[in-house]
Amino acid sequence: MSSRRPTLDTVAREVGVSRATVSNAYNRPDQLSERLREEILSAAARLGYSGPDPIARSLATQRSGAVAVMLDRGLSAAFSDPALSIMLDTLASTVDTGERSLVLMPGGPDGGGPSPSAVARVHADVVIAYSLPDNAPAITAVRQRGLPLVVVDQSGADVRVDDRNGAALAAQHVVGHGHRDVGVISLDLAPDGYTGPLTPERMDAADFQVTVERLNGYLDHLPASTPIWEAPDSLREHGRNGASWLLAQSPRPTALLCMSDELAIGAIRAARDTNLVVPDDLTVVGFDDTPAAAWADPPLTTVRQDLLEKGRQTGEQVLRLLDGRQAGGPVTIPVVLVARASSGPVPAGRLPR
Repeated sequence: MSSRRPTLDTVAREVGVSRATVSNAYNRPDQLSERLREEILSAAARLGYSGPDPIARSLATQRSGAVAVMLDRGLSAAFSDPALSIMLDTLASTVDTGERSLVLMPGGPDGGGPSPSAVARVHADVVIAYSLPDNAPAITAVRQRGLPLVVVDQSGADVRVDDRNGAALAAQHVVGHGHRDVGVISLDLAPDGYTGPLTPERMDAADFQVTVERLNGYLDHLPASTPIWEAPDSLREHGRNGASWLLAQSPRPTALLCMSDELAIGAIRAARDTNLVVPDDLTVVGFDDTPAAAWADPPLTTVRQDLLEKGRQTGEQVLRLLDGRQAGGPVTIPVVLVARASSGPVPAGRLPR
């Protein structure tokens, strides 16, 4: 018996059909009768042939069957973000036909997206840029390769959330309850891992469009002097740290606006650390309406973005590009305020001045 590895041609000779017919048994089964396909697969199994080489097939067809998703941070940070996880799950369900896969491309430890060299190596038919800095070199690298690109949650996005309006709804909610001393826990404005009070210099150097839109939405209804803490990630511990700093300011805020539910849940923990009761002593409002918001203690008032629809719309844009069509026009996902038990009126001893 020959020790050579069996090939497509080996199976074709064994069955007495053409090479193309064997290829169709794997790649285009609808082109063959069920009897002939079973005969080919049976012969292949007997000869030890496991099917066409996926790398060779992708080189021949110029299609990999993969959709690459470029993230701003490492995978551990991405997996801890429930809003991103929900969006990715729906995206995968939309593009999955049994023949496609998602390739996650993490950014560096300080954010900013994948390196251009990683983009140069990735084997994908379409690339998604998810909430990268506006000047991310990874986006330039994708365009230099001529790969189809879907942009989500950043400048020039194909799919975006009405972030400014959502933040405005949150600010109007607390102002409408009489709050005048309000603090903000912000997402990061630049991919450098900074955490601390927001400064004018940080605002001038802002790179993340989502953060800028939400911050402007808040400040459209709040004083420019509003204290703001900038968190490097959407993690509860960062929300706790930011709230601790804000609650030490004078006058102490009676309401905190948080740019994610995870930051808001951390802020509720910080309130307990200082013996404050939410919402009797402190109102806390989040953003996203992830499942954790309704289960928080107390249940969290938040701005709902339709994460399922965002994933579906992103997937639909990808499918158009995979079919050789133009991407659809820009899509804006609407938002709505969901009022729950974490928000209330100003404490009796802190009536508006």
